[in-house]
Amino acid sequence: MSRLIVVSNRVSAPKDPAAGSAGGLAMALSAALRKYDGLWFGWSGETTETFVPEAKIEDRAGVTVALVDLEEQDVEEYYNGYANKTLWPLFHHRVDLTAYERSFGEGYERTNARFAETLAPLIQPDDVIWIHDYHMIPLARDLRRLGITNRIGFFLHTPWPARQLLVTLPYHRRLVESMFDYDLVGFHTREWFDLFRDYVISEAGGKPSGNDGLDAFGKTLQGGVFPIGIDVQGFLDARNSTLGARTYDRMAASSAFRAMLVGVDRLDYSKGLEQRLLGYEQFLHDNRDMRGEVFLLQVTPISRDEVDTYQDIRVRLEALAGRINGAYADMDWQPIRYLNRTYRRDQLAGIYRAARVGLVTPLRDGMNLVAKEYVAAQNPDDPGVLILSRFAGAAEQMREALLVNPFSREELSEAIKTALIMPLEERIQRWQALMQIVRDTDVSIWRDDFVAALTAKR
Repeated sequence: MSRLIVVSNRVSAPKDPAAGSAGGLAMALSAALRKYDGLWFGWSGETTETFVPEAKIEDRAGVTVALVDLEEQDVEEYYNGYANKTLWPLFHHRVDLTAYERSFGEGYERTNARFAETLAPLIQPDDVIWIHDYHMIPLARDLRRLGITNRIGFFLHTPWPARQLLVTLPYHRRLVESMFDYDLVGFHTREWFDLFRDYVISEAGGKPSGNDGLDAFGKTLQGGVFPIGIDVQGFLDARNSTLGARTYDRMAASSAFRAMLVGVDRLDYSKGLEQRLLGYEQFLHDNRDMRGEVFLLQVTPISRDEVDTYQDIRVRLEALAGRINGAYADMDWQPIRYLNRTYRRDQLAGIYRAARVGLVTPLRDGMNLVAKEYVAAQNPDDPGVLILSRFAGAAEQMREALLVNPFSREELSEAIKTALIMPLEERIQRWQALMQIVRDTDVSIWRDDFVAALTAKR
């Protein structure tokens, strides 16, 4: 195949393939680039006084990366502003948190044009370009304006918002129109794609074209559903590694024969962390006989702490965890262990394996790879139980999990009890079905399906 160029806001190819944060995007893209001899382009995370459209080339564990610095104003308006204060909350149906500021939109347009200006000279005639996520929606349009005619695909890692909410965005039509400069636009789930299609047909006057194609704005776009997965074998290797096994032993010992519930989520209002703690508190209230027999390990790495909304949720979560511990703890038992730190992927695998229950309860999520990692980490002979929000993209596939409405603390409380008392035979049956799904949606399948669709002749 031709060379693959992957483009994302941050180039986070890990220098140590065994390392990884709670999110799975970096590992997924690194796995993709190890199959195809490619290039990963994006923002370096650094700032410069004056923007220069020249990329710095590096090698990271066999992955070639091209990095570009941005001006402070770009970072503030494009990244902290439009990406994180406008599109992110809007795409997660939090209109109440969405900032509609014209300067943010102007910075978003300007910075994407700068990305295009820097990337264009690196593109060879037969390269295939794969652009990722909401930070760079208009990038194909800007590349086309510079004369790039290569095949360009786009994959959205977040949900797509309902039409009635998207129209609250100033210049929403211009944003969607820019997506029609892609040859292929992919979504995690049929639901997200159907919401996108509804906007195109109802708001932009578009028409369906063939199998998941859309005609609008005088152009034709091919859509598709491509549910992302994890690097299954890589994760199993991490689980079985020396550090993975040592972490499992450490967690098993610290549990002191208590059942551990685990949640691993980046600090974000979309993850339903407050609702999760309230649901767990309801469980403690409703099941006096189980107090002292269980505990919740909540691992929550801090993110976007320069954004006011994230500072607020951090304070609320710390206060809530402290209140629950103060109300229910005993001299030899603490119901919640709340940690604001990042663990390596092999450590997380050991933590997951030691947990009787995995809590993945976002209020709205594109996919959520933690759900798949938790399943992959389990002992086949004595697996834990996955409790999964029906509003996570993963719920469309993982029907054998205990699906819950995360807004209902009573429903979450009941699911926790059901998981803890579930017979071994049922746990094994559910895990086997879920593990088959995890294997069937391996990141390599996601990668190959998307690239094949992008390069297919039409």
